[in-house]
Formats: sequence, C-alpha cells, structure tokens
Amino acid sequence: MDIELRNIHKRFGTVHANNDISVVFPAGRITGILGENGAGKSTLMKILSGYQPADTGDILVDGNASRFSSPEDAIQEGIGMLQQDPLDVGAFTTLENFVYGRPERVLPDWQAARKDLEEASAHLGFDLEAETPVERMSIALRQQLEIVRLLALGVKALILDEPTTGISAEQKQTLFAALQQLAHRDGVIILLVSHKLEDVITLCDKVVVLRDGRRIGEEDMPAPGETDPVTLEKIKSQLVHLMFGQELGPHVRLEVPLDKVVLQLENLNLRDRRLQIENLNLSLRQGEVVGLAGLDNSGQGLTMRAICGLESVSSGRVLLEGEDMTNRSYRSFLHRGVVFGAAGRLEEGLIAGLTLTEHMALVRSGRAVLDWPALESYTSESLKHYDVRGEAEDRIEQLSGGNQQRVLMALLPANPQLLILEQPTRGLDVESARWIWQQLLERREGGTAILFSSAELDELVAYSDRILVFHAGRVHEVSDVASTTIDELGYLIGGEFKQV
Repeated sequence: MDIELRNIHKRFGTVHANNDISVVFPAGRITGILGENGAGKSTLMKILSGYQPADTGDILVDGNASRFSSPEDAIQEGIGMLQQDPLDVGAFTTLENFVYGRPERVLPDWQAARKDLEEASAHLGFDLEAETPVERMSIALRQQLEIVRLLALGVKALILDEPTTGISAEQKQTLFAALQQLAHRDGVIILLVSHKLEDVITLCDKVVVLRDGRRIGEEDMPAPGETDPVTLEKIKSQLVHLMFGQELGPHVRLEVPLDKVVLQLENLNLRDRRLQIENLNLSLRQGEVVGLAGLDNSGQGLTMRAICGLESVSSGRVLLEGEDMTNRSYRSFLHRGVVFGAAGRLEEGLIAGLTLTEHMALVRSGRAVLDWPALESYTSESLKHYDVRGEAEDRIEQLSGGNQQRVLMALLPANPQLLILEQPTRGLDVESARWIWQQLLERREGGTAILFSSAELDELVAYSDRILVFHAGRVHEVSDVASTTIDELGYLIGGEFKQV
C-alpha cells in the first residue's frame, strides 16, 4: 500500500492551513511529520484520515483517487488515526473497546474476539487484559488498545498524533518497538506527528517538514544506532532550521530573588477514587518556579486543583499569604490573584464556538453593556502583541493548538500572585514552548510565583527552581535541580527514589 497526497489545499477563513502540499508515503516506512504549531500538520493528517475534507487536491491510495467524508471511509481504505487522547469508551472493557466500531451489525463472537485481541497484543509485545475497564488504564495502554483495534479493522496506514506525550520512557520503548515491527516487518505505513525532535530522529526513516502551510522539504534519518550525540545535535539543528527558517539560541536561566511566602501547604491530605496523597507540605515564594513531575494520574492534577479550590481537601490547610483558604471556591482564589490553567485548552480553558473577541469580553469587561468596537480593537492589539495567527472574529477552534495557547496567555492577568498551570506547553513545538516560557518568566520577574506540571523532563529541569515528583500518591522533592540529570528524574518518576 502506498499513499500520495497531491496539491492539497485547505483554508479556515483567512488562514491557508495547507497550501499546495504534495507528498508520498511509501509502505513499510516510518515518516515523521514536523513543523511549528500552525504549520498545517494536524490539518493534513485530519484530511488524510477523513476527519475533514480538503478544499482541493487529491488523495491517491495505490494510485487510485479516494475521497473521504468520514473517518469510517478512511478506515475502509486502510487509513486510521490514533489521536493524542485515544477515542475509546471509558465505561467499556478492553475487549468491548476492541470490537467497538466493527461493521458487523450482529452480536460479536466474544470468544473469537478475545483470541484476536490476545494474538494482536502478543504480536506487538503489548500487555492488554481483556476484562480491564478502560477508565482504569494508563494512556500508554489505551494507545496500545487503539492500535490493535485499528489494525483489526484492516488499517495499513497508521497515523499517530503526539503519541509520546504523558507516557514513561519504558512505555515509549514498547511503543517504538511495536511501530518498527509494524513498518519494517509487516509493511504498514506509519506517520508520526510530533514536536519532539529526539523521538522523530530515533524512530523515523524520513521526515517531512511543513512551514506556514507548505511542504518545505524532506530529510532521511540515520539508521538506529547511528545517532551519536554529535550527529544527533547536527540533525536537530538541520530540522530546526527547516521548521523555523533559523537556528534557536540556547536557553539562558536567569536567577530571580525570592521574596515572601505566597502559598503554604500544611499536612495536606487529598483523595480521589484512584489515589491518596498524605501529609504534603510545601512553601512557595514570590518569584519561585516549582515543577510537578510524574506520569498521568499520579497526583499532580489532583494537587493543583485542590490548592485553588477546584477539588476538596480531606484534611490539612492551604494558606495564601498566611490566610487559611482551605476548601474555598475557585472564585475566592481568583479574587486573591490565583489563576489556574488546565491542560485541556478547549475542554477547560477556552470555549468552542466563541470568537477571540468574545473570549476577551469574558475576562476583560465587568460592565453590563459591552463596548464591542473597543473590545475588537483591544483583541486585535492583543493578537498582534502575542503573535497569534488569527483574527478577532475567528472562532477559537479555528486556531492551531499553539495559537490557542497564545490566546490563553493573552487572557491571563498581567501580574497574578500565583499561576498554577497544567502542562502549559503541551503539544507545542520548541519555539512556541520557549515563547510561552518567555511570557511566564516575565511575570515571574514581576513577583508571580509559578506552580506547573509537565510531561517533558527537559522542560522541568530547565525552568524549575525545585521539582516535586509524584508517584502513586507519594511525593519526592528535588531541591538541587541544577545538578539533577534527566535520567535521575526519570528514575524518580518511575518510583525508584533510592536511585537518586
């Protein structure tokens, strides 16, 4: 099976997301799709997988023109996409999800389906248990389930969108081994959309680079085992230059004097249905940045929400400048200058269907009667200041993930007392991530304290003054971040506290 995209165009209002893109994806190859946020990667993959149509252009499968009006059409042609958040049903078991979406309209043969699941799982080195409810599974296991489900539906071309976000190094090794087997032994086309250059270089046979909606070029990647540190840095520089048209300078860490204690946690006890955190103590000072590390659902999200009123505290105290704020509402925290930013941009941070101006109106105007011309003018100025590729009248969902993140930065108050941020650079390219941190560090220099979580270990080491590592409800503090390596942090995240 070979796939060719020919002269693909796609517009969203004034944004030309895909501009005359032509590319060939051969069988048995792993191709990385690289580009800065807003370059058109996700749009192109959604066109190929049937989630949205191209305005003009052709999709050729084995030389035959195809047109998809839905993901089901694409799957019937052998093309499936694994989303960053797998499209499974949490209330179903692994086996029920495995058979979900099959074209048969009769009750499945559960015994045969179980055998198919076990064989597919063993073939790829996965460890999937048929009766486990999906809601209890890690993101890595849910990815594995979605891969075997798509393959069982006959998929011969598999698209993966940021698959290494939120999984451990060991889980990534399992995933990469399976993808290499699928491509190099089974002849499956693998397309990897990622902003992680090391992952692309390690896994892919070639890389296609997009910039401003256009295909800029392709680069062949070295064979496994040939990426010594010098070669790796050289290839990364080449790819960065293709993505951005320039080299990016090194990150410079600036020290900021720490002032009074802003947030204090005293013997905090938290519970949800999955885990329990006991006797958590923390003092966070003005101008300090504390990172929270750990796999998904290890307690970082529960902690962040509990200390700003979005989850309840079982016992212990949350003090804000000495005042007891335990179990007060988020609105109370907001009035005191505490702002929470969720990882889910459209799920929790922004409102699909509203324009950028309407978002500005929600946070900037306290009047009963809105001055819309003034708000539109202010929005346009903010978009220019924050370098958002969009117009004031655009709906928020029309923007790329990186531009949505820039809008979120524009919506933040100029000098909050405390910023609590879940994965503020999730899914962003290296330049966009640096830009976000430039905005955050400017607030830090103004006295804002920052508490943030991240799945990117290098980000945690680069920007944190201290790191709290969460594992199964346990918390370990890394106070000497400057002398901590990525490997040591990885051991901690895996629960090997004694290794550091």
